[in-house]
Amino acid sequence: MFTRASIKFLDDLAANNNRIWFEENRSQYEALVRAPALAFISEMSPVLKTFAPHFRADPRKTGGSLMRVFRDTRFSRDKTPYKTNIGIQFRHAVGKDVHAPGFYVHIASDECFLAVGCWHPDADSLARIRDWMACNPEQWFAARDHGSFVGTWTLSGDSLARPPRGYQADHEAIEDLKRKDFIAIAALSLDEVTSQDLGRKQK
Repeated sequence: MFTRASIKFLDDLAANNNRIWFEENRSQYEALVRAPALAFISEMSPVLKTFAPHFRADPRKTGGSLMRVFRDTRFSRDKTPYKTNIGIQFRHAVGKDVHAPGFYVHIASDECFLAVGCWHPDADSLARIRDWMACNPEQWFAARDHGSFVGTWTLSGDSLARPPRGYQADHEAIEDLKRKDFIAIAALSLDEVTSQDLGRKQK
């Protein structure tokens, strides 16, 4: 699985974020990042089937659960070409992109975490989530505040400053209805990430 050398490679990439350096060190990327990431994804496939059978662990080198190392710089002022973290998403079988419901693993030297939920859902999905929450606040609160959830997970993501159109400002769940992301995060330590039991820890 991942090692401290994997983390060091990410730090080195951050310090040398250019195409020449990356091509000169591509073999390290393959050995220290891509290979252990694909091994982890393969190990998680049977695990997901035990509790989330509609979600997929796809160990393909491209187009699967491992997110691309190349950044999309088209609309960003930051033109550095490479991501300096490892991103792995186990998305729903019918999901087409990172906005689909899914489980996510983030590995970087400054932060490692697990995440679950919908990040920046499309407009129709966002409306359905908000409508369900507005109509079923007690069910939402019961899940959000359940001890087994709050003991591990923290709700995160972006929110609106004002209530979304069509929802009353005094609705009992208005702070959650303002959310643009419906995700929860659980921190991982570097020791956990670099453990040989990382896949088994997620069981």
